Amino acid sequence: MAAALLTELRSAIGAERVSTEPAELIAYSYDGTWAEARPAVVLHPDTTQHVSDVLRLADRERIPIVPRGAATGLAGGAVPIEGGWCLNLARMNRILDISTADSVAIVQPGVVTATLQKEVEKHGLFYPPDPASLHMCTLGGNVSTNAGGPRCLKYGVTADYVLALEVALPGGRVMRTGRRTIKDVAGYNLTQLFVGSEGTLGVVTEITLKLIPKPAAQATALAAFPRLANACEAVGRILASGIVPLVTELMDQAVVRAVNAFQRSRASHARQASDARLPLDAEALLLVAVDGDRAQVERDIDAIAALLKASGSSEVRRAQDAAESEALWEARRSISPALIRLAHDRLGEDIVVPRGSIPRMVERIKQISQEHDLPIAIFGHIGDGNLHPTILCDRRDTAMMKRVQSAAGAIFDAAIELDGSITGEHGVGLIKVDHMRHSVDPAALEAMLAIKRLFDPNGIMNPGKKLPMRVGGW
Repeated sequence: MAAALLTELRSAIGAERVSTEPAELIAYSYDGTWAEARPAVVLHPDTTQHVSDVLRLADRERIPIVPRGAATGLAGGAVPIEGGWCLNLARMNRILDISTADSVAIVQPGVVTATLQKEVEKHGLFYPPDPASLHMCTLGGNVSTNAGGPRCLKYGVTADYVLALEVALPGGRVMRTGRRTIKDVAGYNLTQLFVGSEGTLGVVTEITLKLIPKPAAQATALAAFPRLANACEAVGRILASGIVPLVTELMDQAVVRAVNAFQRSRASHARQASDARLPLDAEALLLVAVDGDRAQVERDIDAIAALLKASGSSEVRRAQDAAESEALWEARRSISPALIRLAHDRLGEDIVVPRGSIPRMVERIKQISQEHDLPIAIFGHIGDGNLHPTILCDRRDTAMMKRVQSAAGAIFDAAIELDGSITGEHGVGLIKVDHMRHSVDPAALEAMLAIKRLFDPNGIMNPGKKLPMRVGGW
């Protein structure tokens, strides 16, 4: 990197916010995927003005900028561009306002999701989106990918709670979109344009979020099914009954066995009994929860238990207290570390199909597993059609990795054939960008590229992510 430009950066945002040490460059060279690239410099802004100054210099010099939060993403969206600038937003981590009168929170992008949830609950309020990495991921990253989580069946995804944004644009301009009001139809909805844009249009520096009243009670049940199709049928019956569950989480047999083994190992290490004890002979487990008024929650969970049994469940286990409920949720949260133990590596995918097509999608994934001679574990948010097929593999095996890439492509194709999408909540990032051309309407893709050119004419914002580049650039 040119010494003069480095000096200008240090002058603009402070030398203590500019990192060029090799160890730091390596530490910021990857995210939750396998992809890796070393940036030329890592920048640590703590104000909107710092971000604006960085974007002004980057746009002038045509240097790629990659915004980064906690880097928990699973699509390569936060992986730097080799020789580009990594913009670490983790220091912009202040909760600026929690208003009970307006039921909103105003936050900087580096606030950890769980931190906000805990703070607003002190005020009797509730922020529902709950990605699996909520104790690590940041709200800026959640906005970037339009993150979801188990509770989105009832409460929706991040986009449903973003009321307004402050965004720094290439060239250094700062724009505000939306308001802290529920209604606002003055002009185009630019706020939602930036939600899910994965840092390809600008850098979100402030977020205004809608909050709702905190539910008074919650109840949880776990059901085992001898056939996965019965679990899918059960979810349909629950929704048809008029009950909208908080979550409906699916785990196939491979996932269940992995979680059991993981929790037994952890319990043994801690010299205590295992909390899991999940039925190993079930083809699928369904974790269902409801929340709301205490009396209604009791009626709903009883009705759900009856519907689960009527749908062919071989066992229904209802949590009797908060401790039992937490034990069931701990099994769900253990999925990722449990699957890691089964193979040297794993590729966790994120596809979504219409809810009625889940049985067909699961069967297609099983076929793909056999055709490519690869184990694929399946779990996900069955109530909204979002599945996470996870391919177990070994990156050191070149021949295997060719099969892994082929299998991943086949999974995407199957989702599209079922009128679904290649991503429900992880984003496109770097990992799926090559599949975008056949996953969205061509005219729509041209419109997306035109929007990209409008906001980022020099193509510096997270290039190579989200949208496929044309030959010669955007």
